Amino acid sequence: MSETSPPEKAPVRFQRGNFVVADLDRALTFYEGVLGFEIEYRLGDNPDSYSRPVFDIPANAELGFVTLNLLGQRRVMALTEIKGIPLEPVPHPRRNAIVLETQDPDAVMAGARGLGLTVYEEEVLKTPDGRVGREIGIVDFDDNLIVIYNFPEGTA
Repeated sequence: MSETSPPEKAPVRFQRGNFVVADLDRALTFYEGVLGFEIEYRLGDNPDSYSRPVFDIPANAELGFVTLNLLGQRRVMALTEIKGIPLEPVPHPRRNAIVLETQDPDAVMAGARGLGLTVYEEEVLKTPDGRVGREIGIVDFDDNLIVIYNFPEGTA
């Protein structure tokens, strides 16, 4: 690349994950209050939202939407609230999850348990490159799976 050429743009850039939730305020008690996400922006119902056709949301449902930031990571997560219609349970086996590295897995597990969320038994995480850490699954209020992990200092 010459000094005058712009940097090459990746053909794909990951923007964010998104979970559907039944109650945005309740969901934020976990995502904001326990995991430490910060709200970038929040939108109310929009009958013309692109989410309606791609998520197959009926016209009589009411939508809410929030994008979430982490330190140094803007809009890496979104929550789409769907109200006014029953949400079917997430089929099992689960088909998606987000995976988050956390510096304090014990605090996250305690916060999740304090909200009454399912916290799976902790497992030892062994990576292909030989690192050993901690891995814990948590299920939010809407049966979405979040896997947290941590490598003790000096192993990452």
